[in-house]
Amino acid sequence: MNLLAKHLRGQPGYIKRLKVFRIVPLLSHAAFKCSSPLRAPRQVAVGLLRTLYRQRFSTLIYALDARKDDNDSGTNPSFIHPTSVVHPNAIIGQSVSIGPFCTVGSSVVLGNDCKLHPGSHVFGNTKLGDKCILMSGAVVGDNIPGKTIIGCNNIIGHHAVVGIKCQDMKYKEGNECFLQVGDNNEIREHVSIHLSSKPSDRTVIGDNNLIMGSSHIAHDCKVGSNNIFANSTLLAGHVSVEDHAHTAGAIVVHQFCNIGSFCFIGGGSVVSQDVPKYTMVAGDRAELRGLNLEGLRRSGFSVTEIKSLRAAYRKIFMPTNASLGGIEERLANVICRLFLLCFPWCNPYVNLLKKIVVEFANSDLGVFLECICLYLYNLVCLAGSQILR
Repeated sequence: MNLLAKHLRGQPGYIKRLKVFRIVPLLSHAAFKCSSPLRAPRQVAVGLLRTLYRQRFSTLIYALDARKDDNDSGTNPSFIHPTSVVHPNAIIGQSVSIGPFCTVGSSVVLGNDCKLHPGSHVFGNTKLGDKCILMSGAVVGDNIPGKTIIGCNNIIGHHAVVGIKCQDMKYKEGNECFLQVGDNNEIREHVSIHLSSKPSDRTVIGDNNLIMGSSHIAHDCKVGSNNIFANSTLLAGHVSVEDHAHTAGAIVVHQFCNIGSFCFIGGGSVVSQDVPKYTMVAGDRAELRGLNLEGLRRSGFSVTEIKSLRAAYRKIFMPTNASLGGIEERLANVICRLFLLCFPWCNPYVNLLKKIVVEFANSDLGVFLECICLYLYNLVCLAGSQILR
């Protein structure tokens, strides 16, 4: 008794455990001495108390022994609760904490300093980077072919599901599916993020994103970095979100849409078309509402840059001359002006240039066109700086 008290002294719950230890023998002795009809129920109660005590005490001894062994070996201590199911083939890093009733599959890799709160689970071919936290009820990975990679310092909220089978009828059983998540993301409660629908594609999420509660990111989505998705943001399959985008609550984005950088989507919007960069959209079948001025200011855009974006926005989306044609032609006019500033000798071929610009804008090579525009913009800035000199 004294040895046990000395062993438990200084540990949390010392008084409570000591009282339980003292009560159990007394109850046991009284039960066996009693000859009343209640003797059998009392024996059952005593047995339950003994089982409960032994389980709690064995957990404490297990933790103390593990801590002692780790300290003796010179490594950082890891704790795995006895009620958790951890496959022997799983790779567990240093300083990992696995709480009660957790599950870790056979192909799982847990990085250093990961923490699994009670009732969280990691399945399939899943890799968690260092310092990841899974809150209670979170599920990461699925027991299907493919791989889920979670970066470092990510928080996955209560009852969130990340890296599970997609909800796409084109998915075929046995196909490998992939999900890759970057670093420093906060994925809040009841969020669902699905694997890709086919081996040739993957669902990708960048770094430093805040994905609030009850949001959904479907198969094959591409999400950049530094985005904020408010509650119940729903992205259908193959949606592309660039960097620094911000959505209000309860918005829906149609499949294959592109959400540009530094844009803002108003609450309750239904987005069925692409959202241009730097703009603000809202409404059922969302429409342009102007530039995202507040978002640009918060992101560090200068007054001169915002004025330039305003001028471009007016020329492209708010033409004063109705004879300028559609948005493709207006965009081509703006790009041709930039091009002619750099290469004046191309003036006789301006109509052909407009045609090429429109064809690029309506094709999958639009990204190439955007790179050309960025290159021309840099040339114009360089030429302007040379003139000022």
